[in-house]
Amino acid sequence: MSEQGGTPPTASIDDKIAALAANRARLQEGGGQEQIDKQHAAGKLTARERIDGLVDPGSFQEIGLFAKHRATSLGMTDKELPADGVVTGCAQIDGKVVHLASQDFTVSGGAAGEVHSLKVAEMLGLSLKTGSPFVFINDSGGARVQEGIDSLTGYGEVFYSNVMLSGSVPQISLICGPCAGGAAYSPALTDFIIQTRGAQMFITGPQVIKQVTGETVSAEALGGPDAQMNRSGVAHLVAENDEDAIYQCRRLLSFLPPNNLEDPPRLPFDEPLEADPGMKDLVPADLKAGYDVRELVGRCVDDGDFLEIHAGFAPNIVVGFARLQGRSIGVVANQPAVQAGALDIDASDKGARFIRFCNAFNIPIVTFVDVPGFLPGVEQEYGGIIRHGAKMLFAYSATTVPKLTVIVRKAYGGAYLAMCGKALGADRVIAWPSAEIAVMGAEGAAEIVFRKAIAEAEDKPAKRAEMIQNYRETFANPYVAAGRRLVDDIIEPAETRRYLGQALEVLSPKRETRPPKKHGLIPL
Repeated sequence: MSEQGGTPPTASIDDKIAALAANRARLQEGGGQEQIDKQHAAGKLTARERIDGLVDPGSFQEIGLFAKHRATSLGMTDKELPADGVVTGCAQIDGKVVHLASQDFTVSGGAAGEVHSLKVAEMLGLSLKTGSPFVFINDSGGARVQEGIDSLTGYGEVFYSNVMLSGSVPQISLICGPCAGGAAYSPALTDFIIQTRGAQMFITGPQVIKQVTGETVSAEALGGPDAQMNRSGVAHLVAENDEDAIYQCRRLLSFLPPNNLEDPPRLPFDEPLEADPGMKDLVPADLKAGYDVRELVGRCVDDGDFLEIHAGFAPNIVVGFARLQGRSIGVVANQPAVQAGALDIDASDKGARFIRFCNAFNIPIVTFVDVPGFLPGVEQEYGGIIRHGAKMLFAYSATTVPKLTVIVRKAYGGAYLAMCGKALGADRVIAWPSAEIAVMGAEGAAEIVFRKAIAEAEDKPAKRAEMIQNYRETFANPYVAAGRRLVDDIIEPAETRRYLGQALEVLSPKRETRPPKKHGLIPL
């Protein structure tokens, strides 16, 4: 019998079928039981176990099991790498078609060679052809060094395919082991990255960094989930283990349409749009007091179910997915509990990226505003807050899905516009009676507008308080904005969920066109 499990040409069909079964079983075992045991000892599932846990039972159809590398250098001529180190195919998740690739660390550390990468690229192409999401489970030591430039070209094929799919079908990457060097750029080109604890993701490893810079850093500190979520913002969700990553992937997909030409799924719902009297107690009257906006969001959405994205990165803004009367929505909200909810460089990047994803996949956006402005400071200015803040303005302005904005409390300056004011195309803007909509806070404005009157007053503190109240009553309230048609309605907090649900029902058929062009030039 040959390496590939062939049989003599004179063998009977039964012999050939038996040989096929044996060959399939051998290849599906990957690197063998010893390597599988090592994978389990490290607390990880195998490539095939991850697929089995992710997809509907019995739905996986493998493509490319018998793929074989064609490298001949450095001892590769007779080296067998089952499935060339990556399991690829199609399946269903909750009855919906997906295409996927799962790297097999038991086969030569999951190293990616030419054929390995071409298999992944083929699945990406099939995702695009069929309008189905793509899931890439990463667990690889990196490029297969023995294949030299061929392995790099394979990476390039994957990167190019990632870009072709961008905005057409959702792409999700699971980082369940090492993902180093060029391999990290494919996940970076996808829409969402779910990283498990114990997995690392970086371009240059600790040894290279020490050689070049002299710095000593562990792989976990450099590329672990805390680093890639909280510091770099590369990871979108952190999972405790493989099983949790699989659960989070399935949950994420439940909010998304299969492609950009279809609407997100609408689930059955039985929660009525009733008034919620407790809403008025969620936001402190003191404008300087913080609160957790996620509690407010939870009271507005179905069953309080909110999947927060990028939770550890730029926590002064909150983004994520929820449902309203069964419809998927994207939520963007200032977080007054962190930096008073001010927009900074990272928050602008985080918000703009999420807004653009929702627009690409027909997901309406609900924005909750309580923003004192853009974060001041030399570091922010030198870091390009003007350029980064402009991304929020660009993202909202370019968005054509239904956009609903709720001004809860503060809405000051350019940050008010950046949180989807009426001028940026919001379809509905509503305000609570507690809303203050102005160029700046009443305290700062009074110091500028009434500076002379305050300076000449005998009782300066009393005069200052009087002028602050004067400015607030004249300008910083929702009635002035409503009078200018910049606010569509001023509602009781208790009516927020009902108003949003009714508005979304009306706006669901919305169609809006933009001038013909290749693409806009977002200020990257």
